[in-house]
Amino acid sequence: MTEQSRYEELARQLSDFGAVKRDLARTLPHECPAGSTAVLTLLHRHGEMRMSRLAELLAIDMSVTSRHVAHAVERGWIDRLPDPLDKRSRLLRLNPSGERLLREISDRYVARLAGALGDWSDEEVGQLNTLLARLRDSFGDCRSRGTVHAPGHGDGHGHGDGQGQGPGQAQGQEPPQRLGQQQGNTIDSTTRTPA
Repeated sequence: MTEQSRYEELARQLSDFGAVKRDLARTLPHECPAGSTAVLTLLHRHGEMRMSRLAELLAIDMSVTSRHVAHAVERGWIDRLPDPLDKRSRLLRLNPSGERLLREISDRYVARLAGALGDWSDEEVGQLNTLLARLRDSFGDCRSRGTVHAPGHGDGHGHGDGQGQGPGQAQGQEPPQRLGQQQGNTIDSTTRTPA
């Protein structure tokens, strides 16, 4: 296989992976769409933060972040607290109700993955985890630069149009990690959010 065809096949496989991400997104509770799940996941991983930091981690603009946050606040999953360093700002914090919902979402993701990959060996699942983490690491922090498009796509300056995510999915989103467990089912300490 030539180098070019090897990467063409990888591009096809990654493109087809969108169907897997959409299937996993269907496991989300109706009242908690993917964008809200991403907000809860990031607050769980990083602790309280300002809206501007959350928008940066989500790699979406402030108006979209604000809508996701308002949805979560209205449903009682996160709290807005005064920022002691800047009284004009608010800190966002995941509350116990949000933690419970995130555990439920995590359980749903794990159950769906276990059902779909039930005929895979532990070694195969481990290899997939290793290779996916390596792929992600090879791209570095994708939030800090624009999306790179093939020639003739995007704006020609490496800035993407935000397309390519599943329905309602925030850019950079991935499945929530299993909460409160170690090794294999641990909360990922990096910023990789629900798919």
